[in-house]
Amino acid sequence: MTNNKTGLKKLIKPLLQLVVTALALYLVLKKTDTAKLAGFIRGANLWYLLLALVFFNISKIFNAIRLNRFFKAIGIELSPIYNLKLYYLGMFYNLFLPGGIGGDGYKIYILQKNHDLKMINVFHAVLWDRICGIFALVFLSIILLLPSSFALKFPHLTLYSWALLAAVYPCAFLLNKLLYKQFIGVFTITAIESMLVQVTQVISVFFILKAMSQHANMIDYLAIFLISTIATIIPITIGGAGAREITFLYLLGAIQLETSTGVALSLIFFAISALSSLAGILTRISHEKKVPDQYTMP
Repeated sequence: MTNNKTGLKKLIKPLLQLVVTALALYLVLKKTDTAKLAGFIRGANLWYLLLALVFFNISKIFNAIRLNRFFKAIGIELSPIYNLKLYYLGMFYNLFLPGGIGGDGYKIYILQKNHDLKMINVFHAVLWDRICGIFALVFLSIILLLPSSFALKFPHLTLYSWALLAAVYPCAFLLNKLLYKQFIGVFTITAIESMLVQVTQVISVFFILKAMSQHANMIDYLAIFLISTIATIIPITIGGAGAREITFLYLLGAIQLETSTGVALSLIFFAISALSSLAGILTRISHEKKVPDQYTMP
């Protein structure tokens, strides 16, 4: 009986995510010019899309490097190649196996099992990695919002934006010192890596816009992309699909810009993410318990 209840709980979450994703995409498509949307996607320049794919994966490599620093801080020594393989496998699980254990849960389980550490320590490393990413997202989002159409439409918010921009990393440092002292030694380098993650993703989106021959209002689209990334952190849809499109739909509407472009951008970005995630399942992983000498970092 207990096993049946557990199985039912595991089934409910992905089903709810599927329903929310479907409803969100239905709402977006209902309010979007689908003919224009299809035209943007069909006419996209493949060479620019290839560059977008390359920079997306560069961002993921930076992300994996940052996470590995947090693992090292709690005593887990992983070779760079193994860490990258594990990161991509986590991407695959997050995107294609919603609900259930998920990519982060899988990494926590495997590393705790193979390195004889308390699960809570590994959990904190993975959680702080996510939080660092959010701080970088907020910081870069504000930088792009300040010269955007949003600043012209809502000038009364400009002062608050500057205040928030100035407070982001002092707050991050304070939170790090108070709650995650074990990671304070790598605060600066991981903050830089967090920015590199987001900057390379913005470059990826820039090339998607170029692929669709969208040259006007670039700052607006890039700013909304970062805001939409924050929206996808909440795991209520499958791989963020639907949540990102909804964000583009309403924020572009708020500044009277063409919504079809933003939705097409979002769908193409999701496709690039899904394609990249396939590397996680195509790469064989032999779980490490001890790092070979040639990979051990000082």
